[in-house]
This record gives sequence, C-alpha cells and structure tokens, in this order.
Amino acid sequence: MDQIKDRIEYGSRVMEYAIEYRARKTLGICVHPDGQIEVKAPVEASLEQIRSHVHRRASWIYRQQRYFDSLGIHTPERRYVSGESHLYLGRQYMLRVVDSERNEVHYKGNILEVECRHRRDARTLLLAWYRRRAEIKFGEYAAPLIARFGRYGVQPSGIALKEMATRWGSCTASGQILLNPRLVGAPRICIEYVIVHELCHLVYHNHTKAFYELLAREMPDWQKWKMKLERLMI
Repeated sequence: MDQIKDRIEYGSRVMEYAIEYRARKTLGICVHPDGQIEVKAPVEASLEQIRSHVHRRASWIYRQQRYFDSLGIHTPERRYVSGESHLYLGRQYMLRVVDSERNEVHYKGNILEVECRHRRDARTLLLAWYRRRAEIKFGEYAAPLIARFGRYGVQPSGIALKEMATRWGSCTASGQILLNPRLVGAPRICIEYVIVHELCHLVYHNHTKAFYELLAREMPDWQKWKMKLERLMI
C-alpha cells in the first residue's frame, strides 16, 4: 500500500512520519539512520490511534534520532565527477570520469572508471552499472540462502530490485522479495543479512518474537551486520 504522511508536535519539535498500512495486528515504529520515521499500522487503525501511539513513543524516537545523528556519518551530495568516493560491495573506490568514444563502466584496484562521450552522462551510466551489478550479485548471494530456507517449506516467488527511500528490502504479500539496488554498495555479509531478514518474513509476516528467534537462528550475529549497514550506508 502507498504511504501517507502525518506529523505530531513534541515539545518545540515537529515529528513528521510516514504511515504504511499492512496486514498486521500491532502498531510499529521504525527510525531510519537518516532520521526518517516510519509507522507500520494495521489496516483498520485510525489516524488518531496512530498519532496517540507516536506521542507515547516520541521520547524514544527522539533518542534514536539523536543517536544516529551522533554517528556523524553522512553521504555528501553526489556530483559524479572524478575524485569522488563511491562504495561497491563494501569497498571504497575513487571515481574517474574519462572522455571516450564508448560508454562503459569498469573497476580495477581502487579505481571505478566511467568512460563516456559526454561527462553529463556519467551519473546515468554509473547508476545503470550499479543496477546491473545488483541484479547479478543479489541473485548470487540469495541462491544458497533460499535453498537453506527450503527446510521451512518456503520459497520466494521471485527477487526484484526496487528503489526505496527508507528501506533496504521488503517482502510482498505474494512472497516476492524486493531489494534496494543501493544495497550493492554494502559488504556481502550485510546484503545477506537483508536477504535473510526478508526470507524470515516468508515464515513469519510480522516482527514477532518468533520472527526474531528465526532470524537469530539463521544469522546469530545479525545485529552486528545491521548496525554496520546503518553506519556505512547513511
């Protein structure tokens, strides 16, 4: 379902948040590393119920936002010019944009090189390259994990890429796993954490105690990789 926006006042602050209605029984709040707030609500929940819940959790939300802000890790605005630092599978690469008769992206050592006829096309070429690499790598990493989850009698209906502003992955009602192509900048273990998390949703749709027990069984140190992902990819 589409998200809707709402806000509450907390002291002198205004807290804006996105609401996503789902087939679930309880209200849940997630604070993302960039400070954005997402509320997951049952389909039948009223706006007043949601606002009341956010008010009750406002102190915790503020603490989470302050914590992420204290990390001091922010990605500068990208201009896609030579000298910039770009991530691929957890490694930092220096971008080199060169004039060429062909449009091509490749990497060697610590250099990520974009050859292009027009430098204004560097961004488009690089993002398309990232997306192709994401399709390849996500499929490669997911295959053994999907096979492992076969013992629970589940299998995703497919894996696809989807640009998401506040999430790395999601699992649809039809069992399709959606992964954010930006995730290809993260280390393999962090990508596997996201895939395992979504595979667990094929067994337990909501973030229940049983869900987290399964997640811990399949990836005992998942919290470590979740934190690494949040710190690296802000």
